[in-house]
Amino acid sequence: MRMKKFLNDPKNVVRELLEGYVLAYPDKVKLSGAGTVVRAAPKAPGKVRLVTIGGSGHEPGLSGFVGKGMLDVSVAGEIFAAPGAPKCVDALRDACKEGSSALLIVLNHAGDVLSAGISMELAQREELPVKMVLTEEDISGPVGDRRGLVGCVAVYKVAGAAAELGASLDECAEIAQRMAGNMRTLAVAVRTATHPATGHPIFELGDDEMEIGMGQHGEAGTGRMKLKGADETAEIMLEKLLGDLGAKEGDELLVLLNGAGATTLMELFLIFRRVAQLLEIKKIKLVRSAVGEFITTQEQAGFQMMIARMDTELIRLWDEPADAPFFARP
Repeated sequence: MRMKKFLNDPKNVVRELLEGYVLAYPDKVKLSGAGTVVRAAPKAPGKVRLVTIGGSGHEPGLSGFVGKGMLDVSVAGEIFAAPGAPKCVDALRDACKEGSSALLIVLNHAGDVLSAGISMELAQREELPVKMVLTEEDISGPVGDRRGLVGCVAVYKVAGAAAELGASLDECAEIAQRMAGNMRTLAVAVRTATHPATGHPIFELGDDEMEIGMGQHGEAGTGRMKLKGADETAEIMLEKLLGDLGAKEGDELLVLLNGAGATTLMELFLIFRRVAQLLEIKKIKLVRSAVGEFITTQEQAGFQMMIARMDTELIRLWDEPADAPFFARP
């Protein structure tokens, strides 16, 4: 596949995309050193700061969720690569200034976990008030070592709302962990992406194939099958998610559909339509939802479906105001 992208020098793509990003939203975000995006207007001193880390190439995630009511800091790595531990621990130090504390939210990918682990060790040596929550909700992996996918957005939202309201570090960590433990995600892909630095395809799929369980970067899923229609795909994925979560009649669910980069909103709404119908049949309450592109992989075609069991507090925190460039609530 020949790469067709509007780039300059691929070696500078991360620096240039972050510069462009903060120039586009100067009232919400700014750069703090190379590759670290922070809120343009920081929280009041003493409040918990939310920090996340992850590779670039998945725009708008993760830096797209820096803003009031969500993240305070996003440490960006190179394309599809975790940022180094020195940059991460610097972000934690800055977050803990002026009597504040920091909650580090990390998606379960090997490089991110390695950098986060080193950063947490260094932060603890310096006696910084920091806690960490790992998101690992991809049901295509083994329990205990599941990848973190789009569910991180829900964790940012509820923990960010709690922090904005003045909750303690322990309270924010408990809310983040509760959200993380109650969510499940499954991805499907129908077409690959190209790596913007190399021009090489990330994986290969036949024109009439799809793969359910695909990872964020094209990691192997649960098996390939012939391409299905919107309703059948929704049915296959939702049944797997409900079964893994143990969802039952009367449960209240958040459903989030995340386009992978080249899947249209038309397709996502067709999928969501069937999901809503199936939940109504099963007498499971669809209490909140979001449909769009939150964490992409360039021009990969497919989507991620995330469901989460909600309680009264999580619903309330989901509904709290937020003002990040790519996630806003009035």
